[in-house]
This record gives sequence, C-alpha cells and structure tokens, in this order.
Amino acid sequence: MDVQYHKWYSHNLNRDMEYKVYGDRGHGMIAFPSQDGRFFDYAERGMIHQLTPWIEAGKLRVICVDGIDWETWSNMGGDCRWRIEQHERWFHYIIDELMPNIRYWEDETFMVTGCSLGALHAANFFFRRPDIFDTLIAMSGLYHTRDSFPYYSDDLTYANSPQDFLRNMPEDHPWMDMYRHRRIVVTIGQGRWEDITLDSTRELDTILCQKHVPAWFDYWGHDSDHDWPWWQKQIYHVMCNIDPL
Repeated sequence: MDVQYHKWYSHNLNRDMEYKVYGDRGHGMIAFPSQDGRFFDYAERGMIHQLTPWIEAGKLRVICVDGIDWETWSNMGGDCRWRIEQHERWFHYIIDELMPNIRYWEDETFMVTGCSLGALHAANFFFRRPDIFDTLIAMSGLYHTRDSFPYYSDDLTYANSPQDFLRNMPEDHPWMDMYRHRRIVVTIGQGRWEDITLDSTRELDTILCQKHVPAWFDYWGHDSDHDWPWWQKQIYHVMCNIDPL
C-alpha cells in the first residue's frame, strides 16, 4: 500500500498541519479523528486495515486529517466565541487549503467519514458542502453543538450544528436536492456509551425523513458499543454494501 505523509503551513491556522494518505488511486475519502485525536489514529485504531481491500484494489484512497478539538470542542473552559471561531478557521483550512491540494482534478468530490466527534465533523462538512462531498459515513456521532457549547449559541455554533440548520432549512433550498443525490450512511450501536449519541442519531434520522432526504440509518444491536472494535466492523460492513468488491 502506498502511504504518504505530508506537513505544511496553514495560513488559516498559522501553524504547520499534518495528514497521511493511504493509497494513490480511487475515490478519495476524508477521515476525521475522534475527539482530541490525531491524523495517525485512524490507522493505529485498525480502521485503515478494514479499508485495505478497497485501497489495494485501487478503488479508494484515504486522507487522514489532523484535528484541533482540544482548542475548540473540548476546550470547555475557554471563551466560547474564540473556540467556535477557531473551529471555523480549521473548517476553512480543510476546505480552502487541504482540499485543493489533494484533488486529482478540479471538480473531484470526496467521501467523508468519522467516529464519535469525528462523525459530527464528517456530517458537518458533508451537510455544509455537498458540492464537495458525495458520500457521508458517520458512526456514533452527536450531530449538534449543545454538548460542547452548553448555554451558548451564536451564528457559528448554529452553522456547525447539522441537526439545527437542517431542521430549519427550506425543502426548496439548493442543498436539499443535492443531498437527495448523495449517499448518506449513519450507523450506531445501542450498547455501552451510546445513549446520548443514539438520541441525536434518531433525531437526525427524523429530520432527514421529514425533509424527504434518503439516508441509510443502520442501528446495530445492544452488544455494539461506542468503541473502536465496533467501528471497525461497521466501516467494513458499510463499504461492502455501498461498494462491493
């Protein structure tokens, strides 16, 4: 498997940012780390191993990006406005700096995935920019900002809270038709540590149904926990269904 490591300066974040690419051909997939995770976690936690058949077949290349959750979503004692502004700078680093650098052609679209808080990031990027992302695979996520920004809301927390902006989005909004022609997969277990994420997933399921946006919500059993061994099984199961080898 071809593996590339990259590190270069982000003007949005005023620092060097790192990422790894697994594979050199096929459909691009952006993989976000889980809460406070790093760009190397997706491989170290066994997720790249589960995707290896598609990578080695030349059908998939996975771009594992770095996060800054410890400054934003996890920084509960920090100034809320600065935290969400910093998140927005990271959002624009991904969209305006990273994406043009990893595209093979100008209008190439990408899959996006993540687990736990990474699922929120994946969903947020997908629903904010369905012109760039054609497939969402979100696992065990919370799809709103309320847990990380309790008792605080503003224009940016709203813009980064898919449950909220989707609930209020008119059905004739141009993004709605685009959603209907994209692939949306949201998977979650019903075991340990999934209670809060399960409620959020069901709410997102209801919202998309009400908006007539097709999506596959895959609810696993009560033995399926909020943990990497289950996310490994889920990503493999999803890929087998949406892109059989």
